[in-house]
Amino acid sequence: MSYFQYPSMNKAYLLIGGNMGDRLANLNEAITCINAQAGKIEKESSIYETAAWGMTHQASFLNQALLLSTTYSAHQLMSILLEIEIKLGRKRDLPLGPRTIDIDIIYFNNEIIDTSDLTVPHPSMFKRNFVLIPMVEIAPNFKHPQLNKTNSALLAECTDECLVHKKNNF
Repeated sequence: MSYFQYPSMNKAYLLIGGNMGDRLANLNEAITCINAQAGKIEKESSIYETAAWGMTHQASFLNQALLLSTTYSAHQLMSILLEIEIKLGRKRDLPLGPRTIDIDIIYFNNEIIDTSDLTVPHPSMFKRNFVLIPMVEIAPNFKHPQLNKTNSALLAECTDECLVHKKNNF
């Protein structure tokens, strides 16, 4: 008797965003590509608009948090997401600069990864309202594996003053 072994499913929390071109179309295209190439999106937050963080003299961003089920490892997933960014016109000319799309892995299961090409949990996520607010919407009780605090607790403690507005007209 032979048994088929199903690949284990990994859970990845992603944040997608962008501030160039048709921002909503870019988010939707990123979601289509992620579903087609990386796994199955299980949850989507609302779409939020936020002033640019870090380099503030640029157009505002649309951001959205996603929960992805995937059979890929974190490094394999990151490679796929980088390919999707390139396909959607992402240029890495200026750190924190404008972009058509940015796709970040915020969490990957409960793993802590610190390599030269990938850091998970995302190293700045707990300092940024534009990450925490959509994450709280889809995973309020998920615990940051290093800080041992829920997303809700991290948001309550966050000192970021950047305003994040839920977009209801999409």
